[in-house]
Amino acid sequence: MTPTLEDRITGSLVGAAVGDALGGPVEGWSPEQIAERHGGRVHGIVGPWYEDWRTARPIAPYHKGDGHVTDDTLMTHALVRVYETVRDHLDAYAIADHLVPDLMSVPRWIPELEAEALPLQRVFLAEKWIVTRLHYAHADPREAGSGNIVNCGAAMYMAPVGLVNAGNPHGAYAEALDVAGAHQSSYGREAAGVFAAAVAAACLPGATAASVVDTALDLAKDGTRAAIAAVRDAALRHRDVESALGPLREAVAPYDSVGPDYRAPSLGARRPSRLHAIEELPIALGMLLVADGAYETAVLGAVNYGRDCDSTAGMAGALAGALGGADAVPAGWAKRVAEASRLDLHAPAAALAAVAREVFARDRTRRRAHESAFATLTSP
Repeated sequence: MTPTLEDRITGSLVGAAVGDALGGPVEGWSPEQIAERHGGRVHGIVGPWYEDWRTARPIAPYHKGDGHVTDDTLMTHALVRVYETVRDHLDAYAIADHLVPDLMSVPRWIPELEAEALPLQRVFLAEKWIVTRLHYAHADPREAGSGNIVNCGAAMYMAPVGLVNAGNPHGAYAEALDVAGAHQSSYGREAAGVFAAAVAAACLPGATAASVVDTALDLAKDGTRAAIAAVRDAALRHRDVESALGPLREAVAPYDSVGPDYRAPSLGARRPSRLHAIEELPIALGMLLVADGAYETAVLGAVNYGRDCDSTAGMAGALAGALGGADAVPAGWAKRVAEASRLDLHAPAAALAAVAREVFARDRTRRRAHESAFATLTSP
């Protein structure tokens, strides 16, 4: 049976959170290091990399593992709350008017800190940039992302934009580019638009992993498009994750500015460029292809790929969850992540589905007004 809108939105948001939680404890490591640490590939929720995670560097003070979501999910849920408030399409000004106050003024439970705190106290410096530029520097929201490091920070929480524009990849792409302008520039902003478009494409009836990747290629520009194309070509030669891990990395490496050592980025890392791409989105799409859209395979492939695998697995989870609906996400994983993170993973999905229906009704009214005006303008 074809998943409904509500089912796809639930699958995507819950799937993203679960992927994020699975990837968190092995973030920053290589496939070889992950296999050595865990006695083989990771097949589900695992504990922290270091037992003394409270003081161990570079992990401290975050409790990564045991089903805790990271800042990817915190930012995604924050964007859902912005949609709940605005109840229409968003732009960069919505980020300034609503997301920034949410991050800096409303304490929330932060799973990795095992405490209630402001989300601003957890997010990475690239996300703190939003508050610095929009609240303190009073930058034009549409240009506030300029000057920030170029990474996956904006793309990692753009699934809600794709879901509000479910079935309309071009609309999702345009909206995400506007929203992400407050946070990122260059290929980081481009990745946000392409990821949102891919999520919207995954919601189309009859969508497949291949059709989602084709949509991403149709819309992507510059290095982002080249990276996705290279990873797609490599992914199509593999039907199992294990054999694909090395080839996918080799395919994306020429476009990834971070370099081979994830914890020691190259001097050219994360600078604006028309030749480069973030690594996470192409790899998430590649794992989706290798898995032929299957949630567990795509997400675990992204987890065991290592490097920024909480974001990669979160993106893969959002895409596979939108394709397969809520039932695609293992219920046991979702339950453990919700309980460990002390989060209701289904409430944001229900709220966003209601907003998506309202936005579609608004779009239909606006479209009919446009049709009427155009008919008058072109009548004999």
